Amino acid sequence: MNLQNITMVSFGYFEKDFLEKIAEAVKNEFRCPVSIKEGHIDLSEFYDPARRQYNGNTLLKQVDSLSFPGSAKTLGLFNVDLFIPILTFIFGQAFLGGQTAIASLHRFSNEHYGMISDDRFLLDRSRKEVIHELGHTLGLIHCHTPTCVMRSSTYVEDIDQKDQHLCSNCRANLEL
Repeated sequence: MNLQNITMVSFGYFEKDFLEKIAEAVKNEFRCPVSIKEGHIDLSEFYDPARRQYNGNTLLKQVDSLSFPGSAKTLGLFNVDLFIPILTFIFGQAFLGGQTAIASLHRFSNEHYGMISDDRFLLDRSRKEVIHELGHTLGLIHCHTPTCVMRSSTYVEDIDQKDQHLCSNCRANLEL
């Protein structure tokens, strides 16, 4: 598979260096250029006051409707608490085999779990989730290899146990 370009769009404030480190990991994993753009969406229309969260389904569709010329895949990066109706929360979501994915860093900081801040965990979890969701856009489903980045993650601890790389089977499925 020969990807031409992945566009990572930040919706919200993220440090430039932080975004560049995620983009570099994506570039290395999928062996294609990654560009970083800034996006603007009024998030209030995606907010569900009863849940005090943002609807991942409608947010994903909104990002999918945006145009980024020259981009083979687009990932929207957020820092809000996402849900889909059947789950309490999600870290991200993608159209399987499609063009678009989203990921939220909201639940990735140690402080969210009452622990001491550690930017390394935040960055590491963010890289893994972004690569995971982009893997779905490339047609990859959840993997059963414990260390594969495509393994399903229900809890942040699941993300911590994975590598940030595709296992050899997932890589072979992509022909990268």
